[in-house]
Amino acid sequence: MTAKKLTVLALLVALCAVGGFIKIPSPTGTVALDSLPGFLGAALFGGWGGAVVGFLGHLFSAATVAFPFGIAIHLYVGVQMAVYVSIFGYLYRKGYKIPAVIAGVALNGVVAPLLLVPIYGSGFFLAMLPSLSVGSAVNIVLAAALAQVKVLQRMGENAAN
Repeated sequence: MTAKKLTVLALLVALCAVGGFIKIPSPTGTVALDSLPGFLGAALFGGWGGAVVGFLGHLFSAATVAFPFGIAIHLYVGVQMAVYVSIFGYLYRKGYKIPAVIAGVALNGVVAPLLLVPIYGSGFFLAMLPSLSVGSAVNIVLAAALAQVKVLQRMGENAAN
């Protein structure tokens, strides 16, 4: 990993912390613009870089509301974020930009809370579905749009070299 890439990824992690304070109303208070930098990192650098940023982004956002489900659950959700960001990055970088956005929103907005039904029940899923779907769409659409900006594309290309 080059020093340039590491610097850009560190900047994206810092932006996750800032985005964690920009909340989208939800029952848990954890839905925020924290994952936008992770999805942007995946679009620019690929899955691994974006996965690390996405994982840390969720933890920053959850920390701003004192980990309402406990640290273990939020670590699990952070791992989910890392996987979903990686899938988005893979599809996006293969040229499947619209399918990447759709898959990212479906995974983060629907599948993520669905995987918590065994722990919290269907009421949790139904309560989180609207805000998490909207939050996912906002984060992912903005990340995909920003990835199209030539300055950011060049930054990603330069850091990758």
